[in-house]
Parts: sequence; C-alpha cells; structure tokens
Amino acid sequence: MRAVALVGMPGAGKSEVARIFAQNGYQVVRFGDVTDEEVRKRGLQLDEKSERKVREELRQVHGMAAYAILNLPRINRALKSSDVIIDGLYSWEEYKFLLDKLEGGLRTVAVWAPPGLRYQRLANRKVRPLTLEQARTRDFAEIENVNKGGPIAMADYIIRNDATLDALADQTASILRELQ
Repeated sequence: MRAVALVGMPGAGKSEVARIFAQNGYQVVRFGDVTDEEVRKRGLQLDEKSERKVREELRQVHGMAAYAILNLPRINRALKSSDVIIDGLYSWEEYKFLLDKLEGGLRTVAVWAPPGLRYQRLANRKVRPLTLEQARTRDFAEIENVNKGGPIAMADYIIRNDATLDALADQTASILRELQ
C-alpha cells in the first residue's frame, strides 16, 4: 500500500484532489480533522480564529511535526487495507517525519492556484469561508510560521488548478495512472 500526501496553500483544491483519489480507492486521512476535533472538544466556535489557536497550540505541544505525529496511527491503520491520500500536509517537519516513518515511502502532490483565485474560492466556500484579509493572513502564517514552502518545493507531482474541475480531474487522473 502507498501513502500520497497533498500539499498546497488554502483554497488551492487539495480536498477536491483528495476526493478524486478517494473515488479511485484511496482512503482519505485529512490532517485538519485533528484541529476540528480539538476545537469541538474545547467547545470553541469552528472558525478561523479558533482553528489557528488550536493549530498553534498543538504545534507548541508536539513540535512542528504535530499533525504527522498525531495522524500517524490513522495513516498506518488505513495503510493496512488500502492506499492512503493525506489531505493537508503542512510543514517541512511533517514531511520529513512521514518520510522517516512510512515504510512504503511517501509521494507528494502539490496543488497550486494563484492567490487571487484561491482567495475567491475561500470566500465562496460553504464551510468556514474566509475574508480576503483572513486568507492573506493565513497564507503568510503558513509560509512564515509553519514552513509550508519545503513540501511544496519537494513535491513529486504538481497540479496547476486554475481552470475547470474537468482539467483538475484530468491532471489528477494522470498522476493516479503514474502511481499504479
């Protein structure tokens, strides 16, 4: 079984790519579920402010590889029965941790879209929409504080998601064929 991680800035289309992988037999492990579960457990509002607070606190406790560490048991369980698509690899430290811990290795897919298009998508999403300022602030925080650039730079594959959903699906299908 293989593990493939999706990396990209918010609104790039990682979850859509994960959905296509899932339709092709991959089990999805979404790193952000850890944040959502912790926000609910604390009784906080599920919004950008609470999510950022929880993300930063989890990284203070577990280090910059926090999400890989906290999700590794889920990834390993899933790998026993299927290929896994990891939705939302963030930091360089998470990337290196997973490279070291996953026996079958790790492949990465960077999903890219220009900032203006991503900000428009984030403003229009039904769950947890972001204002332009929130989106820009999150971009800067993920680049400066989470070391997100490294995994994007080291990606095995790149999807340019600035056209149609059909174009995104075609690029994803091409990668799926290469991974077989």
